[in-house]
Amino acid sequence: MKRSTLILIGVAVVVAGALSSMFIVDEREKALVLQFGQVRGVKEDPGLAFKIPLIQDVVRYDDRILSLETQSLEVTPLDDRRLVVDAFARYRINDVVQFREAVGVGGVRSAESRLERILNASTREVLGSVASNNILSADRAALMEQIRDQAKLEAENLGVEIVDVRLKRTDLPTQNLEATFARMRAEREREAADEIARGEEAAQKVRAQADRTQVEIVSDAQKKAEIIRGEADAQRNSIFAAAYGQDQDFFAFYRTLNAYVEALKGENSSIVVTPDGEFFDFFKNSVPSD
Repeated sequence: MKRSTLILIGVAVVVAGALSSMFIVDEREKALVLQFGQVRGVKEDPGLAFKIPLIQDVVRYDDRILSLETQSLEVTPLDDRRLVVDAFARYRINDVVQFREAVGVGGVRSAESRLERILNASTREVLGSVASNNILSADRAALMEQIRDQAKLEAENLGVEIVDVRLKRTDLPTQNLEATFARMRAEREREAADEIARGEEAAQKVRAQADRTQVEIVSDAQKKAEIIRGEADAQRNSIFAAAYGQDQDFFAFYRTLNAYVEALKGENSSIVVTPDGEFFDFFKNSVPSD
């Protein structure tokens, strides 16, 4: 009985030792085999692998692209308009041995802390070399690439490859918002005043042009009217002269009748002349015959 028990215990120990010497690497990760803290093996391909039980340990690292969001950071561009920047990065553990040597037992948390410092330094340096308008314009994409490339070089010492860097938010600090809005309002009001002044100037030019055109049109019309009136008077006088030449007595009679009509026009018109005056010759004598 004792012998059977010992055999079973031995088999169990052997099986436990065999199982503890094996480990499986997932396709989404890489593994390091450590012996007393020193790297003794690297397993990057998925599948079954072996280690020495009780002496060697396995440390696993994610082989996928990881995300890192940095804390809000204040930067000062060239125009001294401070901005609050939120960024995030995508990175991958490229060299697990170098990564282990760089961060030790701190692992990913320690690496991300150092990566954040690298990103913050690169962000300050790149954004501090341009004006705030460039950061808020289409140039932003090129600036993010510069930050990525600069941080990528420093991150290589950690065994990490920075894949991408993005600026999520670039806003003014809260204490500067009111002053900035006031300045923006003042600028818009100034632009509006300039537009109103230019509009008034244009309106004055249009009104002056219209007045001048009106004067020219009226003057031209009066000139033409005077010419037509003069031609009509000349034609009338010509007709009168022709008529007078044909029958002087009838012409005198006609002119006298017109004088009567004009002199006695109106309801209360009155005229005082001597009876033998020339004005009433046609009332005293009969109309001359042919």
